[in-house]
Amino acid sequence: MKIAIAADHGGLNLKNEIIAHLKANGHEITDFGTNSFESCDYPDFALPAAEAVACGKCEKGIIICSTGIGVSMVANKVPGVRCAHCHDSYCAEFTRRHNDANVLAMGEKVVGVGYALEIVDIFLKTEFEGGRHQRRVDKITAIEKKYGR
Repeated sequence: MKIAIAADHGGLNLKNEIIAHLKANGHEITDFGTNSFESCDYPDFALPAAEAVACGKCEKGIIICSTGIGVSMVANKVPGVRCAHCHDSYCAEFTRRHNDANVLAMGEKVVGVGYALEIVDIFLKTEFEGGRHQRRVDKITAIEKKYGR
């Protein structure tokens, strides 16, 4: 699977761990940065990763900051992105099953590396159930169109 990944300085360590894990499992990674621990602005990295998912260049995205909150706010401004801020495996599974989330946001200061890798694996392997859930995803898309985003 082709995966977009990005982090700010607060998520760089976790981003690097996830990249190594994904590559070891045969995934193709597009890294949108940052690659420095110098203070930076998370929108500069989360936005291009989210856009890569929205346009189909990447199948899924993973974005990280200290909490996961800021990057998720950015990603959800991009039409076609359904970013889920997850810090447990249950939410990672059900946001894929029920919401067809295509971007995962996490916080390096909130979830440990081992659990983060489990969350990533669950997010990537879980399929969207469709059915009644598709109707709800369609309503999200209609909201995006209503507000021109």
